[in-house]
Amino acid sequence: MSQKQHFLLLARYNAWMNSTLYGAAERLSPAALTLDRGAYFSSILGTLNHLAVGDIIWLKRFAEHPACSDLRHALSDIEHPAALNASLFDTLGPLHALRTRLDQQISLWVEGLTEPDLEHVLAYRNMQGIPARRLYASLMLHFFNHQTHHRGQLSTLLLQAGQDIGVTDLLALIGDIDAP
Repeated sequence: MSQKQHFLLLARYNAWMNSTLYGAAERLSPAALTLDRGAYFSSILGTLNHLAVGDIIWLKRFAEHPACSDLRHALSDIEHPAALNASLFDTLGPLHALRTRLDQQISLWVEGLTEPDLEHVLAYRNMQGIPARRLYASLMLHFFNHQTHHRGQLSTLLLQAGQDIGVTDLLALIGDIDAP
């Protein structure tokens, strides 16, 4: 499996899990969504907001790749969040709409990349303004891992709220290979 195929799998996994999480979150009351549960981003809604914030920040960075003008254009109307704990929306509906849009853009972005594109060195500034230069594929791996990390937190927060989201393993999307 090529690097690109791995990233396509991660994009599919991302969209599937986000859909699952939002489905569970929609069964909760606004009070349950915003209840401080002692998580790093406080609540279910706070953590969902952080996932979108992180994705926007990274996607805008990724869009600076010379091959990613479509992504740059698709995100041009979305403001760059000022902080990692920014609250983009205080209700689930518009946040879910943004999440769906981001997941669609993630899939389109990865589909449009070539193997050589993944070897690009991306120069960017972190949230503190410190310059960095890293391999594009390595940053993509961080991007998808960050999502998985916080979705793991969300699965716990949702379970605490009475919503079991079921299977969350990437393995669910990886087909069996018949033995010879």
